[in-house]
Amino acid sequence: MGEAIIREITPDDNVQVAQVIRKVLLEMGVPKVGSAYADKALDDMYGAYNMSKATYFVVDDNGQIIGCAGIAQLDNYEGNVCELQKMYLLEETRGRGLGSKMITICLEKAESYGFEHCYLETMPYMKAAQKLYTKNGFEYLDAPMGNTGHYSCPVWMLKKL
Repeated sequence: MGEAIIREITPDDNVQVAQVIRKVLLEMGVPKVGSAYADKALDDMYGAYNMSKATYFVVDDNGQIIGCAGIAQLDNYEGNVCELQKMYLLEETRGRGLGSKMITICLEKAESYGFEHCYLETMPYMKAAQKLYTKNGFEYLDAPMGNTGHYSCPVWMLKKL
């Protein structure tokens, strides 16, 4: 693996992005129902984020997508809150600092869009991810915000931007 770059998604990335997301979700034992695995947008992430105040990023390592994450308005929520969405890194790429870089880029984009807070949902056993989120200023919530449809993700976090 060389020097990976983080860039915005292109239509040509859709297949690899869906593969990365599904591979990580299966590896982590995430339920296929009530999680990102079942999202209709998964096979066209470029199209899903091709709207106002939304951007999806990929980690590109010499043409191979090895990670991804996006930022968009929190679904079914009235307020100036975005969501850090579908952030996944392949197992073999973890520990390279790419997760921190990805969060930083996503939060900078969220701030440029004028969002005031950033929300996320995750699984209770994804301890390394939660550690990364708290290190980047996210705090735990007692209840979900909005309605993302991810009822199988019972850990909710929020960061003031």
